[in-house]
Order: sequence, then C-alpha cells, then structure tokens
Amino acid sequence: MVREVFPSAVRIGSLVCGEGRPFVLIAGPCVVESRESALYHAEALQRLTNRLGIPFIYKSSYDKANRTSINSFRGLGIEEGLAVLAEVKRVTGVPVLTDVHSPEEVRLAAEVVDVVQIPAFLCRQTDLLLAAGNSGRVVNIKKGQFLAPWDVSHAAAKVASTGNRRILLTERGATFGYNNLVSDFRALPIMAGTGYPVVYDATHSVQLPSGQGSSSGGQREFIAPLARAAVAVGTDGLFMEVHQEPERALSDSATAFPLAQLESLLRVLQTLDVTVKSAE
Repeated sequence: MVREVFPSAVRIGSLVCGEGRPFVLIAGPCVVESRESALYHAEALQRLTNRLGIPFIYKSSYDKANRTSINSFRGLGIEEGLAVLAEVKRVTGVPVLTDVHSPEEVRLAAEVVDVVQIPAFLCRQTDLLLAAGNSGRVVNIKKGQFLAPWDVSHAAAKVASTGNRRILLTERGATFGYNNLVSDFRALPIMAGTGYPVVYDATHSVQLPSGQGSSSGGQREFIAPLARAAVAVGTDGLFMEVHQEPERALSDSATAFPLAQLESLLRVLQTLDVTVKSAE
C-alpha cells in the first residue's frame, strides 16, 4: 500500500530527515581519494549548502569492495579512510556517511561516522544489518538493484529488530541485466510506506554496470532530470556523488556530478521541493 502521509523523521546530528521537511543532500566523492581531496570537497559542499540552506551530509567510502575489476582503485582502506573522514567531521562539523561491508567494519566505522550505509549488493545480509542496527548509528539501506521496492521492508525490519529505528531507505534503480538500470518512481512512495524516510540516489541510478567492460559506465546527462523527477515525487533526501573533476575521479567517474554545476541544479530542486511539500 502506498503511504499517503510523510514518513517519520530521523535525526542525524543537528539535521532532521523526513516528515515533510526540506530534502537532505547526501553528497561527496564516491571514494576517499586522499585527505586533500576529501577536505576540499567537504568544505566546498558545506559552503554551498550553507549558502542555500540545505541540510547536508558528507558521503565517501573508505573502500569500494564491489568494483568491477580487481585492478580498480578501491580507496585508502578502513584505517586511513576513517581517519580522513574523522578529520572531515572535525573540520566541517557536518555529519558523515560511509559504506560498511561486514559486522567487523560496522564496529570500527560507527566510532567515526554518523550514518553507516549498507551497500545495495549487501542489503539482504542479515548479520551486517543486525550489526548496523546494534551500532546505534543511523542506518542507510541501499535497496538492491534486484529487489522490488516493497521487499526492502524486510531489510529495514532486520535493523529495526535491534531496537534501532533510525533508518533511511535509498532507491538507486532496478537492473534487468545488459549493463543498464531503470528508475521506477513508483518505488519512492511505495518505500515510504514503510514509515522510514526515502532517499533517491540520482547518480548511481544512471550507472551502466560493467558498461565499459572492466569498469562501469554511466549517463551523466540524465542525473539532473532524474533528480528533478525524484524531488517532484516528494523524496526526503537526495544522494549524489559529486566531484570537482568527474573525469579524473578514481571511482564512478562516469556518473559523478560536476561540483561547478551543482548550485544551479540545487536551486531548481529547492523550488520543486517547496512546491510539492507545501501542496501535501
């Protein structure tokens, strides 16, 4: 059943996501490339979102454990990567999100970050979901590309069984194979029917998995239209991988949104967000 009221609110630091509030932006480079890169992007995004009045969570992964090729750059690793994220949080004061891949990683990441993210490919891993719930941190569950939107409720229930209901659900497209993803915007209100805030991942949704043979491709030109569509539907959050020089990004370069173009897009999204949520 499609939920006809706003999902419950989840507090993340000083931010609140859900209950019809303005959308929260979760943004940053796909992977922690270096200390300098992380601080540059975090500070630039903080200045921009402060200027626009948009709630902001910085995201970046210390390890991308599901790269297509064994030769692809994965990140700095958990120890160095978390140290960089801790510095980002200390310098900027913004909440931080990162991926986790095992119960052991949850314990370490939860000492640093505000939001632990369950990667889409791992959203059915019971032990990982339970560890994330028991961490006490906000848990962002990426809906698997292989799941129907109503089935993500089972993943949320595993986290909630720990007593932790600080859960976000993120839609990132569905796969039918053949190196493509499709966004069905019915998924957003369907997932909101769980009662948890829903986030739309506008950059991974344009990914072409393994579309370049040994790496994933993407269609960057569709990020802005899909982001506008998601906000028009009424999403609680927007997830975007952003990079100063997308072509030089060390992970997901084909789907990273250019930092220089972000402000103009966000201004349009804010207008849509106010229009849609005031009408409801």
